[in-house]
Amino acid sequence: MQFSDWPIEQLPGLSKKNQEQLKSLGINNTQDLLKITKTKENKQHLANQLKCQLQLINKWAALADLARVPSVGCDYCGLILHSGIISVNQLSQTSVSFLHRQILKLQVATLQRKDLCPSTDVVKTWINEAKIINNG
Repeated sequence: MQFSDWPIEQLPGLSKKNQEQLKSLGINNTQDLLKITKTKENKQHLANQLKCQLQLINKWAALADLARVPSVGCDYCGLILHSGIISVNQLSQTSVSFLHRQILKLQVATLQRKDLCPSTDVVKTWINEAKIINNG
């Protein structure tokens, strides 16, 4: 299975200005972002270049990492991150029931709706694909 790579514009949580700044540094997609944020020093350097908080760079890197999972992509990486999962590695080690519960709690707390929560089958697919990528 090949992991997914997305245009930087599709990564959730990036303003137009952030997208333009990243592109000006040659970061055009999630793969570029992952390459440039491999180390803590690189993340800090990018934060300094963009004049933003390191926490923001860490968030973008986590979103880009999670988006590598084909069934997650840019559609669900934010939901998974806000459910407490920060990497493909962590996702691959998470139980389906735990993550599904976390997402359901998040959906109810933020949207007062549980009908938008992905099914346990969808969550299971995310975790299985993360395991394949992790072992890849």
